[in-house]
Amino acid sequence: MHDTVTIKDNSVLDVEKVRKDFPILDTLVFGHPLVYLDNAATTQKPEAVLKAMEEYYHTINSNVHRGVHHLSQQATDAYELARKKIAEYIGAKHAHEIIFTRGTTESINLVAYTFGKKFLRPGDSILTSGLEHHSNIVPWQLACEDRGATLKVIPIDENGELILDGLEKLLEGVKLVSVNYVSNALGTINPVREIIAAAHRQGTPVLLDAAQAVQHMEVDVQELDVDFLAFSSHKIYGPTGFGVLYGKEQWLNELPPYQGGGEMIKTVSFEKTTYNDLPYKFEAGTPDMAGAIGLGAALDYIQKLGLSTIRQTEHNLMAYALEALQEIKGLRMIGRSAHRAGVLSFLVGDIHPFDLGEILDKQGIAVRTGHHCAQPIMDQYCIPGTVRASLAFYNTPAEIDKLVAGIRKAATLLG
Repeated sequence: MHDTVTIKDNSVLDVEKVRKDFPILDTLVFGHPLVYLDNAATTQKPEAVLKAMEEYYHTINSNVHRGVHHLSQQATDAYELARKKIAEYIGAKHAHEIIFTRGTTESINLVAYTFGKKFLRPGDSILTSGLEHHSNIVPWQLACEDRGATLKVIPIDENGELILDGLEKLLEGVKLVSVNYVSNALGTINPVREIIAAAHRQGTPVLLDAAQAVQHMEVDVQELDVDFLAFSSHKIYGPTGFGVLYGKEQWLNELPPYQGGGEMIKTVSFEKTTYNDLPYKFEAGTPDMAGAIGLGAALDYIQKLGLSTIRQTEHNLMAYALEALQEIKGLRMIGRSAHRAGVLSFLVGDIHPFDLGEILDKQGIAVRTGHHCAQPIMDQYCIPGTVRASLAFYNTPAEIDKLVAGIRKAATLLG
C-alpha cells in the first residue's frame, strides 16, 4: 500500500506517483486502460481510505456512544475523531457544529425541513439559483409547498454565471438563501462571498451546497461566514452514503430535530421527550461509523497532498483540457465561466450526448452524459443534456489526449 505521496515541487503533484495510490485506475475497460473522467459523480478512493474502513471492521467494530466495553469506547473515539478532522478541514469553530448525514442531499433536506417548520410562513420566500442541482431545488419546493412560501431564483447568463445585478431586490422577503459553491453541470465557481454578504446585510442566513467545492479548493466556513454548508464524502475521495452538514451553533440550536429515534434524545416517556445536545439532536439511530472513519482518512490523505498543490495541479490540467477540446471541429462548450473548477461540459455537432458517451465508453473513457440532475440549466440552453468530463488530481494530460482522440473517432462514426 502507498501511504505517502511524492510531490515534484511546491506547486504541482507528481501525478504518476499519486495514481499508484488508486488501484482502480489500473482497470481495463473493453481492453483499454481506464480513463476515468466522471469525478463530479463520484471520486475514486485511495488505498488509505479502504484500509481505514477495513481496519475498523477488523479490529474495533462496535456501536458507538452506547457501550462501556472496550471496543465501543475505541469505536466512539475513532468516530468522534473523524468529526474533529472534518471540523478542522472546513474551519468550523466547534466539532459539534458538524452533523453526520447520508450526503449533500440529506443535509439540504434536513435544513429545508427543519428551517421550514420553524421559520417559513405564508408569503415568505426561499432564494436559490438557476445553477442548482435538483437536490438544492426540490427540498425547497417541498418546504415552500408545505408552508405556503415561494421559491425565487437568481438567473444565469449565457456564460453560465449568476446575474447578481438585482440581488438586493430578490432578497426582499427571503428567509434563507441556498446556492451551490460550484455548479456540478458547468463547473462555474459562484461569487458566494458577495451573495453571503448581501444576504447578511438583510439578516438572511445562507446555505452553501459545497459538494463540488471542498475537493478542489480551501473552504473555511468562518472566513466565508456561511450559516450552513453541505457536502458528500464520495465526492472527496471518501466512501459513498456518507455526508456532512455544517451549521453555526446558534442556528442548529434553533432548529427542531429532523428525525426521531435513539441517540437524538436525552429522556423519553410516553408523556414527553427531551432532545439531546448538538450534534446528536440531528443524528437519530445507529450511525455509519465506517463512513465517518473513511471520510476522516480521505481528508488526511488530501491534506498530505496539500489543497493548494491540488488546486494548481487541477488548474493546469483544466487549462490543457480547454485548449485541447477547443481544437475539435464542431465542439461547443456549454458554460463559459471565467472561474470554473472540475467540470467540462460540451456538445459535438448534432451528436446526442448519450451516443457520444457510449462510443467513448467502448474506448475505456468514462464520462457522464445527460442533464446531470440539473434540468433547469439544460432548459436555459434549450438542450437535452451535455457530455461532462470531470477532473481530479489523478488525471493526466495523456488522458485528455485520449478523450480528444475518442471524441474525434466518435464524430467520424456518428457524423
